[in-house]
Order: sequence, then structure tokens, then C-alpha cells
Amino acid sequence: MSKSFKRGILGISMVLPSFLVLVLIVVIPIISSLRESLKNDKGGYDLSNYTYLFTDKLMRSNIIFTLEITIVSSILVLLISYSLAVYMRFNNGFAVRWIRRTYMIPIFIPSVIATYGLIQLLGNHGWMARILYHLGTDSFPRIIFDMKGIILANLWFNIPFTTMLLGSALSGVPDAVIESAKDVGAGRMRIFFRLILPLTFKTLLVALTFVFMGVIGSFTAPFLIGPNAPQMLGVSMEQIFSVFQDRQLAAATAFFTFLLCSFVGYFYIRSMIKEESVRSS
Repeated sequence: MSKSFKRGILGISMVLPSFLVLVLIVVIPIISSLRESLKNDKGGYDLSNYTYLFTDKLMRSNIIFTLEITIVSSILVLLISYSLAVYMRFNNGFAVRWIRRTYMIPIFIPSVIATYGLIQLLGNHGWMARILYHLGTDSFPRIIFDMKGIILANLWFNIPFTTMLLGSALSGVPDAVIESAKDVGAGRMRIFFRLILPLTFKTLLVALTFVFMGVIGSFTAPFLIGPNAPQMLGVSMEQIFSVFQDRQLAAATAFFTFLLCSFVGYFYIRSMIKEESVRSS
């Protein structure tokens, strides 16, 4: 056997285990869900479950509600996380040291415990509601158990990891490049939009992908502090499967959620392919 052939065999043998794991835990379940979602009550296959998914008023409201929360949460997480990362990268002092020591804490708190803490803090009779009531509000304010509560939970869960990811990218921006731009008279906004943002755009896209997929598939916080109707797709899927015992519609909901995530993943993969083609050219 030639040396190149042996290297090819070695490469395939190293990739094969991870490929098999990917097939078992991702590809096969996706195909199984698609097949299940196409079944109808008569034992045949059609698009009746997907038709119901988009024509039923409640299911449409669940889809819209999920997309609204996902888009708003993703934008807020990226804005806050990027601002924190930029502030920590280009500033020093007590505030920066304090942020660096504390912003990672939410990662180590289980989601159930964190959600329970939000209920105790922001519930209808929680600490914050009581403080606001004693400060002069007419009644206990409604802070969570609606869209606001789910968005607040998403900020708590996603900001630390996203800040860490973006901070790592910003640390790779050379100080010499920024100083050179300042020497030729570039202002802060020009430096940010012409240098810092382009150099960290790839990581920003990765962060957007992770946040979008994490929020759209979330269950714990939407189940505990979300409204009864409309519901996010994860909660709605659980209700359809466990309460109404409709496996086909639950599978259609799951596969539709996968398609939404794939839509965002497509732009990430496309940008990576373009970047690789530019490097190789």
C-alpha cells in the first residue's frame, strides 16, 4: 500500500467514530421524526400534520410567539454581550475586574434553580413586586409569566457564554492595529465599524447561531414562567405529545423546529465556506 493510501485509511478511521455518533444521535432521529410527522390517522402518509400546524389558530400563534421571543432574545443577548465584551477588552479598573469575576456565575447555576430564583424575585408576589408595591404602585406588578419573563430568563442563560465567546474573539484583535488607526485620525466609531466588528464578525455569527438554537429549543423557563397561551414550540410539543397523545403532530412540530434552526445554520455554514474559498484562492 502507498503512503498516501495509508494516510487516507488512518484519517477515515479517526473520523469514523464521531461520524457514527453523529448518525446515531442526529441523523437517524431526524429521519425518524420526518417519517412519523408524515403519517396520518388512516395509516398513510401525507402533509396533513403540517397543514394543521400552519392553519390551526393556536399553533400559528405558538409559532409566531416562539419566533418573536427568539428574535428579540437573540438581538438583546448579542447587544448586551458584545457591549460587555468590548467594555472589558478596552477598559480597566474596578468595574471591569468585578464584571470578569461575576459574569460567568449563571453558567454554573442549573436552569431549574435559576428559573425558580426568577420566580421568587420577579413573581407576582416576589421580592421585586413587593418593593415596587411599597414604593407606590397600585398593585403587585406583573413582571413574569408572559413574554417578558421568558426573555429575561433567556438573557440570564445566554449572556455569560456569549460574552465569553465574543471576549475571546476581541482579545485576538491586535492593539497595534487599533493604535495605528488612531494615529491616522480614525475615531472610535470608525475603528469599531471598520476594524473591530469585521475582525469579530465570524465569532458574532457563531454566537448568534448558538443563541438562536438555544432559545428556540428551550423548555424549562418557558414551561415554568411562560404564559398558558400562546406557548413556545418546546412547551407546545410536550403538551401535544403527553396530554393529547398525538405523536404525529408532535413530530411535525419537532421537525419544523429543526428546519428553523437549519435556516440559521445555513447562513453560518455558507459564510464559513466563503471564508475557506477566499483563503484557498
